[in-house]
Amino acid sequence: MPQRAATIVGGGIGGLATAVALHRRGWRVEVLERAPEFTEIGAGISLWPNALRALDALGLAGTVRDLGAVEASGGVRDHKGRWLSRTDTAELVRRFGHPLVVLHRADLLRALAEALPPDRLRPGSEVTAVRDDAHGPVVEHHHGTSRSDVLVAADGLHSTVRRALWPDAPEPRYAGYTAWRMVTEPLAEPPAEGAATWGRGERFGYTALPGGRMYCFATASLPPGTASGSTEHAELLRRFGSWPDPIPALLAAVPADAVLRHDLYELPPPASFVHGRVALLGDAAHAMTPNLGQGACQALEDAVTLAACLDGAPDTPAALLAYDRLRRPRTRSVARRSARLGTIGQLAWPPAALARDIAARLTPERVTLRSMTSVLGWTPPADATTATESEGR
Repeated sequence: MPQRAATIVGGGIGGLATAVALHRRGWRVEVLERAPEFTEIGAGISLWPNALRALDALGLAGTVRDLGAVEASGGVRDHKGRWLSRTDTAELVRRFGHPLVVLHRADLLRALAEALPPDRLRPGSEVTAVRDDAHGPVVEHHHGTSRSDVLVAADGLHSTVRRALWPDAPEPRYAGYTAWRMVTEPLAEPPAEGAATWGRGERFGYTALPGGRMYCFATASLPPGTASGSTEHAELLRRFGSWPDPIPALLAAVPADAVLRHDLYELPPPASFVHGRVALLGDAAHAMTPNLGQGACQALEDAVTLAACLDGAPDTPAALLAYDRLRRPRTRSVARRSARLGTIGQLAWPPAALARDIAARLTPERVTLRSMTSVLGWTPPADATTATESEGR
């Protein structure tokens, strides 16, 4: 059988993971990235056990774990700093076989890119037109035209490919709150454990990165496009500067120009992730809120599942339909769960926030972890046969 080819639009985590998965199965891959280089300006990222299993399938779990920090323990606190719930990593490992690993997004992206031949990466290749004709998908971009057996659209929430081939797909919708992300300078005494602190219509979380740095994130319920009164760092100090320790010290350790802010959007699921020999993947298919820390984790799952469905399958459209049947129900379920958690975390009415905090305090850790089994217990299919079998389970 001649070597099959895949064009992947989007050089983020999902796109590069897909390229690695297919490359290791003997495909010729080409990754088109509109930016001038393959890099990531984001902050931290959480990789849960399901994501680490996907990275195992790519042969990269060990590399990525070495780049990150294992969160020893963490949990949720109320607006006065009192613990509402806690999770021990040892119990997470016992139940799911892997810990929670936190690293900088740029480090994960670099590990994925380095697993590919450099000549397979095409930076500065903004897509201008897409079609799927009788001879295969065709992508026109700034560096020419690419034709392949399969086109993977991993180009994010505002996917060019999705808009071209799924013109009736629903548009992204605002989740109701904005988010800030940042990384501190190295701290002499970083917090011993991570936490998410729930306020009223606001949240602030932090977790450890390697080298004594902390990854911090915050949310606030605001209309979309609301501008800060001054700099984003000053806005964070105004909102969270008097919150319980160690939040003020963490904000003081964040460079004033190093705060990223984004309004949060989610993508209502299209009727299918597949159009002929074109597949949507990652945020282009199922952008979700970050409340479960599953956005990148689900993209990694997508990548190894898609490669397993395509591996050795003589009928490419049928293989892509199997991918759709496997991934669309699962990602829709995870996205809904993440949205519900966001709604709970953003409660602003004092009686509702109090009831939420009491419920969290009364819920045993074992119950919380057991409820996460459907998300964290995922295992990757080994090949097209097991992918099809798992579809029926």
